[in-house]
Amino acid sequence: MSINSHDHPITRRLAASLFAAAVTLSTAAASFAADTVVLRVGDQKGGNRSLLEISGYAKDLPYRIEWSEFPAAAPILEALNAGALDVGYTGDLSFLSVYAAGAPIKAIGGTKSDAKTQAILVRQDSPIKSAADLKGKRLAGTRGGWGQFLIDATLEKAQIKLEDATFAPLGPVDAKVALVAGSIDAWAVWEPYVSFATLKDKARVIADGDGLTPTITFIVATDSAIATKRVAVLDLLQRLNKARLWSLDHISEYAKSTAELTKLPEDVLLSAYAAQRTSPIPIDENVVKEVQEASDRSTRYGILPKTLDVSKAVDRSFTAAAAGSN
Repeated sequence: MSINSHDHPITRRLAASLFAAAVTLSTAAASFAADTVVLRVGDQKGGNRSLLEISGYAKDLPYRIEWSEFPAAAPILEALNAGALDVGYTGDLSFLSVYAAGAPIKAIGGTKSDAKTQAILVRQDSPIKSAADLKGKRLAGTRGGWGQFLIDATLEKAQIKLEDATFAPLGPVDAKVALVAGSIDAWAVWEPYVSFATLKDKARVIADGDGLTPTITFIVATDSAIATKRVAVLDLLQRLNKARLWSLDHISEYAKSTAELTKLPEDVLLSAYAAQRTSPIPIDENVVKEVQEASDRSTRYGILPKTLDVSKAVDRSFTAAAAGSN
């Protein structure tokens, strides 16, 4: 299965930047000191490392990457905050939760997926047919991230008070078990969990994030890495962007490779990747505005402790550097 990357408006906006960055970065290699720069990068199994390798963009690095694998995004953020990593990635709201607590980090790039791939699931035999049926129910999702936000936004859209449903803060693994066992009524989650639950557990989608959530995954760097390893960080970001464009045109190959690494079923990953259509994005005014709206709603829901200025949480100079090298 192949999706032509030229069919994506987001990727077209980035194309000129990628070409310009290639010119800049080809000459930038000479600026690395004799002592090789080491980038400490946080990853998850089947994540950015495997994407770079399968796409071929892990070759000929003018610096060394020290990869650390984590079971989820939350510990990646903890390691970034502690200074144990230089670069990592996480969902938009999880990033803002840690940034709001004072972590010395910035979003420098990212990807966007179809918002419908964030969804609220119920068991096949559940009497729940739509969001209107969630009143009085026990709903599970990640605290401070996409799960909790989607639950709150969905309840609000259905004109159900947040206090009229019970939120169960569970990670994806525990929530999946709880849904199958019937100890929760519904589960808010994202891909590939959505595809796994619908294909293998026969779960049903009763609501999704369309029109509610940005569904952006940020590439995040520490302030220290931005200041001291900027050229290497920029190069890594551009390689990740190119690798993501590659994946859109090689979905079957990408799914097969990731299935071998993660042991997830290949049909699940194929379904997830086709639905997500994950594309690289520049950090521009549109992204800042969209995430700001989600941030303000999160503050209103009590997910974020205070109102944030998203423009200060991102570093747009990496996007500007690529465009300005034209």
